[in-house]
This record gives sequence, structure tokens and C-alpha cells, in this order.
Amino acid sequence: MSKREAFFEAACAENTEDFLRFIQLHNDKTEPFDVDEVVQEMSRDQRETLWGRLSLLLQDVLSKYPLSTGMKEGPGQGDMEVDTSLDSKHVIAVVEGVTLVAVQSVQVLQDGETYAALLGLVNVLHDVLVLLPISEAPLLSALHTLCELWWKRGLDEKEKFGQTALFLSLRKCLLLKRPSVEIQRIWNLHEVVLTLDYNSDDNKEITDLLLQCFCRSDIIRNDDGKRFLVFLFSWNINFIWVIHGTIKNQLEFFNKKTLVHIIEIYFRAWKKASGDFLDKIESICIQDFMQNAILLHRASPVYSKVRQIVSYFHLRKGCHHVDKMLYTLYKPILWKALNAPNSEVRANATLIFTEAFPIHDPDDAKNLDAAVQKQLDFAMNLLDDPHPIVRSNAILGVCKILAKCWELFPPIIITDFLKKIMLELATDTSSADVRCSVFKCLTIVLDNALSHPLLEKLLPNLKYSLHDNSEKVRTAFLDMLIKVKAVRAAKFWDVCHMDHLLARLATDTQSVSKRIVNLLFKSFFPVNESEKEWCCRCITLIQMNPMAARKFYQFAFKHTAPTNIIKLMLAIRRVLNNCVQIERAVLGKDMAVVASLLEIVVILWRSVEKTLIQNKEAQKFTCAKFGSVMGKYFCAFEDVRCTPPLVELASFMPPAAVQHSGKNCGVLSKLRRMESGAVPKQYSQLLGCLCSWGQAAEIVELISDWLSEPLSTEADKAGSSRRVRIQETTEAKPDLALAYLDDLLTHNQTREKVLELSRRPLKHLHSLLGDWKVVLYTHLKSSDDPSSASVQTALKAFTYHGRFGAHLQHNSPDNDRSHLLALELDGSWISERVLPFMVKPNEHEGEVSEAPLLLAVQIIEGFLSVCRDILLVGLSDETFRGQILHLCSLILVSEAGYLCIPAILPILKEVADSYVPEDNEALDNSENPTTVILGVVANIFQKIIELLARRLRKDPEEGQQLCQSTVAGLKDFLQSAQSWDRAPLNGVFSTLFAVIVVEKRYKLNKISHPEEVIVPETLEDMPPLPSILLSVILKSPSVTKSFLAEISSSLDSEAIESLTELAAVLHILAVIKHTGKFTSGLKSAAECVQRQLDRHAVVAVDGGDIQRVIFESSVKTVNNILDL
Repeated sequence: MSKREAFFEAACAENTEDFLRFIQLHNDKTEPFDVDEVVQEMSRDQRETLWGRLSLLLQDVLSKYPLSTGMKEGPGQGDMEVDTSLDSKHVIAVVEGVTLVAVQSVQVLQDGETYAALLGLVNVLHDVLVLLPISEAPLLSALHTLCELWWKRGLDEKEKFGQTALFLSLRKCLLLKRPSVEIQRIWNLHEVVLTLDYNSDDNKEITDLLLQCFCRSDIIRNDDGKRFLVFLFSWNINFIWVIHGTIKNQLEFFNKKTLVHIIEIYFRAWKKASGDFLDKIESICIQDFMQNAILLHRASPVYSKVRQIVSYFHLRKGCHHVDKMLYTLYKPILWKALNAPNSEVRANATLIFTEAFPIHDPDDAKNLDAAVQKQLDFAMNLLDDPHPIVRSNAILGVCKILAKCWELFPPIIITDFLKKIMLELATDTSSADVRCSVFKCLTIVLDNALSHPLLEKLLPNLKYSLHDNSEKVRTAFLDMLIKVKAVRAAKFWDVCHMDHLLARLATDTQSVSKRIVNLLFKSFFPVNESEKEWCCRCITLIQMNPMAARKFYQFAFKHTAPTNIIKLMLAIRRVLNNCVQIERAVLGKDMAVVASLLEIVVILWRSVEKTLIQNKEAQKFTCAKFGSVMGKYFCAFEDVRCTPPLVELASFMPPAAVQHSGKNCGVLSKLRRMESGAVPKQYSQLLGCLCSWGQAAEIVELISDWLSEPLSTEADKAGSSRRVRIQETTEAKPDLALAYLDDLLTHNQTREKVLELSRRPLKHLHSLLGDWKVVLYTHLKSSDDPSSASVQTALKAFTYHGRFGAHLQHNSPDNDRSHLLALELDGSWISERVLPFMVKPNEHEGEVSEAPLLLAVQIIEGFLSVCRDILLVGLSDETFRGQILHLCSLILVSEAGYLCIPAILPILKEVADSYVPEDNEALDNSENPTTVILGVVANIFQKIIELLARRLRKDPEEGQQLCQSTVAGLKDFLQSAQSWDRAPLNGVFSTLFAVIVVEKRYKLNKISHPEEVIVPETLEDMPPLPSILLSVILKSPSVTKSFLAEISSSLDSEAIESLTELAAVLHILAVIKHTGKFTSGLKSAAECVQRQLDRHAVVAVDGGDIQRVIFESSVKTVNNILDL
């Protein structure tokens, strides 16, 4: 028996296992058996018999093991679970085999062949397809192929199978990450869509899938996908507006690339449509986009995308059908929009009108000239629109029209438009945007070479726009000049004189200066000329405007190679060498030019510094060239203007290159001879230069010498073997020494050089700074004026002791806290020596001087400022935080300690920020260090609020000033405290709520007449302290929410009982309500008050007129808050 006959015999219910073995042989690539060959070799009668036998086999298997139950596994199956799994696999194997035979049968089906049995078999397989889970992907794919093949062959009931194939392909397309193959299948099945009934509910699922295709970028950007989506516009006329609505909803989320494909889909759909479909696409889709392009706000996220869609159709102008469509669709909406009262509508319509110009009926050629003239008149009127946005858009549109249609317009029309723009609108004083638009849009006209002769005559009228008071106008003007130069429309110096350009370059912003340099670069740095010519141009530029010359070379590196910059530096060096050697040189006498040349060398070097660092050979060569002449320069160029650039130039070189020059120039000597009161500009460069030469130790020694001399006694001088080693006899200048130290620590490069020194000189300097406490204490006892120079010097030295110690602590090993200990000792010194002076002078006892108190406050504020910075950068530890908080407590309990509240609040804020509210269990432990520290913070804050209330009652004017000075600190601290939702820091809001209620209750209790019961509306209506505290709270939404939560919590705990206190709470809520925010928190708190108020109804009636009025006012207020 042949294999064909054996396979034929196996295709029955009794020989199922044999049938499956044949299918396995077919799937095994090593076996020669092929189902395709077997089916093809069968006769028509055999195939028909085979299909019948397979149909019975399939029905028999499905009746024994139904897929509807066999595929589901649930609880309660017990031992049947394994059997069920085997049964399901058996069924799937049989269905796969039958499907394979069915697919091969459809492929070999011949014309005129009877296939009723095959149709029945395929119908059964189609029913199986509905029951299959997604996990059976191979079988689903095979059945999908069968349905697709049936549709392509055009067999009976093809619509049913085609719709199933299309549905499966659509579903795969929307699920797969790379659906290109399925997209191709969809396009091959696109005619199936025409068999669907759009109005039938049975097709709703597939209709939804079709709409989802318009949201999938993979489909939109695929060529076959685009063809399919274009085709869908021709399915049903009612489906068009559904497609359009879907795309509009997704428009915001399309990127630029996807949007281009969407526009192409619309255009191709419109181009292929006809009859009612064409009218529908034009009216529902294209005209809708046109309307939205006119009416949408510019801030809308889809405005730019709608404009892009409309512009796509404008760019296709010139085609008869496009021109006709634009004319027809714009006619009922555009001209009305150009006259609309809303300026934004007019502005949008102006852009569309000028972009689509001319909008005409291509079928009416006779009236074309009249239509164009009418539209030109419209454009001229838009240039006179009262709103600047419309005028700006009109300028843009007119310039585009002129650039596009220059050769088509009569000269008189072109001249009128350009005169209007360049002579009137370029000087529009009412709007800088309009003036800016003129210059931005003239660059569009310049693209048309025919415009150059006329513009060459008109452009000089714009020269004063270089000095416009708006930076963006000046920037746009220069961009236009750069364009003029690029297209050679005119000589830019004829448009704007060189002196004006240089004046602007010298004084204007970086944005403007860069453009001027771009404009002038080839004039003053002709890279194709010799280096000698570069120098001549450089000197010419210096003589014309030295400040402009510095600016020019500051940006020169952006327009040429670093090699040319270095060549120019060396060329200037040769000129300077000639000035040194030839005493009678004309240039040598002009020391101002020499100084400018030196400054330019420094500027050029700085611009290529990174390049030199990367190219060691070039750096070495350049340093050697300049290093060899630096000594001569310092000796020859002694003018005050020459010294700073020489020092800066020397700082670029390594110490070895300028070692000899450094000694000759006497930079350290200059620092010694510097007068007290010198500004940083005079010494900052010198300090940086010495540090770069590796002489930071000499600077530190100089600072130490000047700081130690005022501290030394005669006995110390006699007994000390150490002598100050200086080359010149100069008096000590401790104030200047502190200025030097401040500059060294401020700049990163110098600070790193100083901190790299050995430990001994740094420790000595730190110790000297700490010794100035003695001088400070002497001034405290002698009641010296705190503003005097000597007192301020001592105060700065004490402050720098802490600041310098912080830097040293940062560079210390982790286990070394010696410098933190020094700060703690400073805090102890303040508590012992300074706090006794924190008392107000007693006039009755003859004490009238406030000098000790003022100085004591300055000492404390300076010290706390340093401590705040240490906490801020994370250098503190638990011990340090505890010591500082202890000091703050001692300050507050002193008589005048309230004066230091503004300095204490930042300390509390930074301590709170040092901890993270994470470990709730640890915080519940009262002995936990974090809990203890934060508890102290909360207690200190409570003490601060009490002091503020006390000062306001004792001295309202001083108290008001004190409260105002604490606003910033309170705001920052509360912002930190609100992040804690548990003890101890959440107690901060309890303190705030309590003091505000107490203050307001105190005022309510003083009311003597019912008419005085007034509900406050603003912060000014509240008592002073509640007013300030609420103003701080309301500045932050998160703080306000925490405060409202505290109010609700206090009311729920019945901490507020009396009617007066409830009225005080409602007054707080009334003020918050007038902000128009925090609705949910307000209503929650108001509901708590409402529940409490009900208990006071009887008491209010029996308590007298004032109590009754307070109750009625409270009820009215709570109803107002709850909108009852």
C-alpha cells in the first residue's frame, strides 16, 4: 500500500493515531512524506471523500473532548487535571492536522471542482477558531491562513472567512511590536471591509479595531498601512466623521514624523475621493481643520499641529483641484475671520490668508486680477491693525508674498509695501514685537535676489534700530545685517556705520555682541591675510574702541581655529617685544594700546585654554615663548592698566616658566603694599596668580603675620625667637589679611591650593583667628562702637575662625572632629562671655549705651550663620547639633535674646532637614537621639513664638519689626516641618494654631458691644501676630494643608471647647477661604466646628447679647464656608 493510500485510510475516527503520525512525518524535515504532494496527487473524488472523512474525524474528536470545556482548567478537578491536559493536546493535534490538509486542499482546488465537503470542513474549523485561547498561537495562525486563503480564492461564503481573517490581522497589528507583516496582510484583505455592514452592531468590534489603526504610529508610517487607512475613507460616508474625530482626539499625542504621515493620509484620501465622499471629506475634515486653525488659542497643544496640516494643503497650491478646494472652503470662513473682533482670531486668519495667497477661483480667470488686488488691499489694511500680534503676522505674511511673487507685482505695489514695513512699522513705538518682526521677516525678502536693488536704497533708513531699547529688536536687526552680508544685497557698513556697531559691541549683552562679532569678524580678523595684517587690524580696532576690541576677541574663537588664535597671540607678542626694545616706537609711547594688547592676549589665551591643555606640545611652546619675556614686560610696562593683564597672563603658565619673572615683578610685594580698604578687583588676580605659581604658603604666612601682630604683647615679642620674614617694613593690616583670606576661600582654584598646604601653617592660621576672641571681648567690655573699624575687624576674624574651621573639617579624616570641637568651644565662649551683655541698657541706673548689646548680637548672628552653613553642607554630627541647639536655648532665655530669633530660625530649619522621616518605630522611642533633637527643635520654636507674642504686647512697634524680620526664616522652617506627619515636629503646627487662637480669643474677650463682632476677610483684619503667622502659612500650599489638618485634629480631640475659641477658629478659616484655595481642607475643618457649635446654641441664648451675636456670626460664617 502506498503512502497516499495509507494516509487516505488513516483519515478517519478509527485511525486517529495513524493520522497524527502522518502529520508528524510531514512536520519532520528529515522525512520525505509531504501532505501537499499527497493531496495534489489525489483525484477529485478522492479529495472529496477525504474531506468528508476528515469532517467526521473532526466532529468525532470534538464531540468526545469539547474545546469549550477541555481548554478550561479550574479548581475541583483533582486527579482529572492530568487527563484533561492530555485530552486537550490530543484535540489540538487533530485540529492542526485537519487544518493543514484543508489549507493544502484550498491551494490545489481547481476550477469547476466540487468542494461542498471542504466547505463544511472549513466551517467546522471556523467554529473551532472562535473557541481557541490566545495561547494556541500556532493553530490560530494556521486557521488565520486558511480563512485568508479562502477569501483570496473567492470561494463560497468568502465574506465570512475574509472578515474573520481581517479581524485576526487587525488584532495582531495592534498587539505586536513589529506588525509590518500583518499590515501587509491587512492591505491584501482591504476589500473585505466593503463586505461589512457599517450600521450593524455585529461589526462594532471590528469597526473599533479599524479606528484604533488611526492611533497606531506603526500602521500610520507603513506604506501599506497608509494605503489601508486612505481606503477606509471610502468605506462608508458616515465613517468619515468618526475617523476624523478619532484623529483629532489623538492629535495632541502624535509626534512630528507621525503627523506628516497623517496629513498625507488626509491628502491622498481627498485626492482619491469623488462625489458625496469628496464633499464629506472637504466639509467635515479639511474645513474643520481650517476653522480650528483660525479659532484655536495659540497656547493650545494642538494649534501648531493643526497649522501644519493646513499648511500642507497650502504648499500644494498651483494644482487646479487644490486651488478650487481652498477657494471653496475658505470663502465662508476666512474673510469673516479677518474682520473678527477677537485679535487672536484675526492674527490666526492673517497667517492662513497670507500663506494661501492668492485665494482665487481657478475657473474664473477673468476676475483674477481684481481678486488679487482686493487681497493685496486686505494685506495692507492688516498692517494697520490696532493689535500688535496681527501686525506682526501681517508683516510675516506680506514678506512671504513679496519673496514669492516679486516679479509678478508692479513696482509701485512692492514699494508701497516695503515703505510701509521699513519706514513705519520698523519704528512702531507701541510694540517691540512688531519692530522685531520687521527685521526677522526682511530676511525672507532678501532670499529673492530681485529685491536687492530696492532694499539697498531703503535699508539705511533702519540704521538707528541698532540702538533700539529692546534687546530682541537689536538681535533681529543684526541677524538681518548678517543676512544682507551673506547674500551681498548691500554693504553692511552702508546700512549701519562702523562706529555704531563698535559702540554697541562694547556695551551690549552677550547675545547682541556675538552677532556683531559675526558681522565684523572678517573685517578685523582676515584669516586669509598675513599675521602682520591681523595685528594691524587688532591695533586699529583698539584705537577705534578698546572696549569693543576686548569683546570682539572674547568671541573670536567661535569663528576660527584655535591655531589662528595662538598665531595671533604670538604675533601680538612680537609687537610687544618691539615696544620693549625700541623706546621711540610710536606704539610704545601709547601705553593704553599696549595695555589693551596685553588684555587681548589674556582674553585669547583664556578662549583656547582647554585646547592648549589637550595639546601639551602647543602649551609648552606657547608658555616658553611668553615666559621668556614676562620679566621684561613687568619692568617695561609699569602702567597701572598693564599690571592686571600681566599678572593674569603669568597665572596661565606653570611656576617654572615664570619663576624668575615672578621674583622680578614682585607680586607678593604688591600685596604687602596694598592699602587697607582695597577692593577685590585690586588683589584677587594677584592672589590667584601666586596660587597658580605654587606660592599659596607665602600668602598664608603673610595673612598669619598680619593677624598675629596686633595680638602680640611686648613680652611675647621679647621672648619669641621667631621673626616675621618680610622684605619690606610694612605695618600690619589685619583687615586686609581677612579680605585676602575671604578671597582665597571664595574661589575654588585658590581654595584648593590653600587647603593642599601642610597641616602646620593652616592650624596656626586657624588658631590665630580664634585668638581674636580676646580682642572682641575687650571691645565688649569697653563699650566700643560696633561700627568702628577695629571692632569690625575683630568680629570678622571671629567669624572667619568658624568658616575656615569648616573648610578644614571638610578636609579632615572622618574620625577627626577637632575643628567641630573648636566651634563648640566658641559656642561655650559665647554663652559664658557674650550672653551676659545681652541686656537692655537701664536708663534709671545711668546705662544709656547700647553698644555692648549691638556688638553681642552681631557676634551671635555671625557665629550662628557659620553653624547654619555647616549644618547645610552636612558637616555636623549629633553632638554638634545638640550643642548648637543648647546655645540657641540659652540665647532665647537671655533678656534680649529675642533679637537673635531671625538667626536662630535657620538653625532649626537645617537641623530638621538633617533627619529624614522614615523610621517611625525608632521615632516612637523617647530616648532615641533623633527624637530628642527634634523635640528640642519643637520646644525652641514654641519659645520663639512666645517671645514674639510677648514683644508685641510689651512694645508693639519693636515687636512688629521683629516679626517682619522672621518671616523668611519662619517660611523655610515650616516648609521643613510639614514633611513630618508625626511627633515631635508635627507639634510645630499645634503651637502655631494655639497661639493664633489665643491671640484672637483675647481680642474677642475684650469686645464690649455686639457691633464690634466682625468676621475678618483679609490678613490685615487679624491681630498682628496671627496676621503675620497666617501670611507665612498661606505662602505654601503644603504648609497650609498641614495647618488645616492640625485644626481638624484639634477640634476632633475637643481641645477647643468655648464658644469664643470656636469663633476664633472660624475667623482663621474665613481668612483662608478668601484666598479661594484649599477647599477640601477648609470644609473638613468647618464641619468639625459645626459639630461643636451645636453644643453652644442654648448657652449662647442665655449668655447675653455679645455671646448671642458671636454664636449667630459663627453659624453664618460656617455656613458660608460650607456653601450652605
